This record gives sequence, C-alpha cells and structure tokens, in this order.
Amino acid sequence: MARRKDIDGSMSVPTFYGKELRWKREAAGLSLEGLLEGSFYGKSYLSDIEHGERRMPLDLARHVDRVLGTDKFFERNCEDVRRARRGPHAAYFEKVLEAERHAECIEEWCPSTFPGLLQTASYARVLVRSAHPYITDDEIEEKVQARLARARLFEDDHSAPEYWAVLHESLLLDPIVPPGEMADLLDRIVELAERRRITPQIVPRNCGAYPLMAAAITVMTFPDAPPLLYIEASYSGDTIDDPALVRQYRKAYDRLRAVALSPTASLARIKSAAEDYRNGEQPVRLE
Repeated sequence: MARRKDIDGSMSVPTFYGKELRWKREAAGLSLEGLLEGSFYGKSYLSDIEHGERRMPLDLARHVDRVLGTDKFFERNCEDVRRARRGPHAAYFEKVLEAERHAECIEEWCPSTFPGLLQTASYARVLVRSAHPYITDDEIEEKVQARLARARLFEDDHSAPEYWAVLHESLLLDPIVPPGEMADLLDRIVELAERRRITPQIVPRNCGAYPLMAAAITVMTFPDAPPLLYIEASYSGDTIDDPALVRQYRKAYDRLRAVALSPTASLARIKSAAEDYRNGEQPVRLE
C-alpha cells in the first residue's frame, strides 16, 4: 500500500486533483500505463494531468473512476478544474486553449476572420471591441493580450506544432483595419511562413462552391490522445471528439485544401497584398 502524501489545499485546483490522482493510482499499485489500459490516451497525457498541466477529459475521468473505484470522484471534479483554468478567454474556448499547447498538428479553416494565432494586436482589438462593445478598455486589452500570448507556441523550436491555415481570399480583400495595420498583419503571416512555422493556403473567391462554406473549424491531433475538432460561432464554440464526426470533418478539410491555391502561390498572394496595402493600394482580386 502506497503511503499517502499530504496534499496542500492552497495549491491550484488542477494541481490539487492531479496529486490526488497520482496518490490514488499509486495506492492501487498501478503504473501510468496500467491505469490507462482500455482507454485511448497515452502515458504522457496522464502524466501531464498528474502534474496539473492538463485538464482531465470527461471520458478519461469516467475511465479512471471505474478502474480505481473512486465513486465518480474525478468525474464530479472535472468542472472544478475547468472553472479554475478560466481566464480572459471565453469558457467554451478553455479546452481548445489547453489542447493547442499539446497538439502535434493544428489545422484551421477561417472563412471570415484571420485565426487568433495569426492576429496582431490591432486586428485582435478591433474584433474584441466589435464582439464586446460595452466592456472597458482594460478588459479589452486583457483579452487582446491573452489572444496574442497563444502565439508563443510558434517560438519553441522543439515543441511547436505543425500549423496549417486555410484562409478565404476575402480576408485579403476586405480589410477591417487601416491599410498600414493590414500590411503588418500580412507581414506577420509571411514571417511565420518563411520561418517554416506555418503553412497558409488561400481559397480563391472565384472557386465556386467548396467544402465547409458554412463553418469555421480547427482540427487538432496529438501524439498521446484522440484528435479533437473545434467549431466556433460568434458567441459559442463546441469541441467534438466523436471519431466518426471528426473523420467526416477531416475529409471535408482535405477537400477544401485541394481547391485552395498551393502554399507557394498562396504565400506570393499574401506578400503581394501586403505590399499593396503598404503603398496605399487595394489588392487586385483574382479573376
């Protein structure tokens, strides 16, 4: 029988429950692999949970409760951990915020706005103000800085995920910020692409009907967990891990990528638009 270690109740909620999980697992005489047997998760995933660095998904919490005989303890406390992680981001985005830090690959389709990971401060500020017209300037800035902080994952040479962004051409042609700020945004995308941190592709406005016309999605894959799909609207978002539905969206995303310009042609298009905005000109539409 493992000797119970004292658990400091003043520590963060995710760390508290992570330590509780580790104690109960060791008390049951199980290794990380032993506890995970019969689940779809990997050893590193569970280790991150035990160190308070990752939230426990509901399906894994139910698996753990079943194996350890903990009478739904971890299932009941999933919500506590989720609330404890809440910050300037919307509650429905919390799972994605954590997942993208552990993702092996992130693939986004953004038909109406540039994705958060690629936004500059001025672009993010305009979007936040339009979505939340009655919050204070300080609250706006908090949300903007939280959004920009997500892009730090591109700065780690060893753990940065592969990132693929499919963007509609209208994003280049219908700016929501002044020309100089639009040039800065596009320059940021070019800089990341030339450092081989991202791969952007442009869907031409004249391509006709194409897959996922009515949805903005993010597909994330992991080395130690099943893939996760995120779908977002203006004031809501939903994470989906149902394998059949994820596969369906995955196939649609691949078909969408097939109708887009090649990465090389897309990057050239972005560079050209950035130069036009710097010169005070409107980018020419592809015909």
